[in-house]
Amino acid sequence: MATIKVRKDGPYRVQGAVALVDHEGNAIPVGEDFVLCRCGHSRTKPFCDGSHQRVGFADAALDSGE
Repeated sequence: MATIKVRKDGPYRVQGAVALVDHEGNAIPVGEDFVLCRCGHSRTKPFCDGSHQRVGFADAALDSGE
């Protein structure tokens, strides 16, 4: 079973076997543990490159308890 963990003020961490496909349905090679960008500033989209720290990304929904 795959698990997607929303990291506070950070990326989505994906663990387990999943298929990742682009907008045209083409497979994007991944292992069984990777992180996806949530802030929109990564230079390696859809993967996280740590840019959320540089830009001070904060998830207001998680911070407010929603």
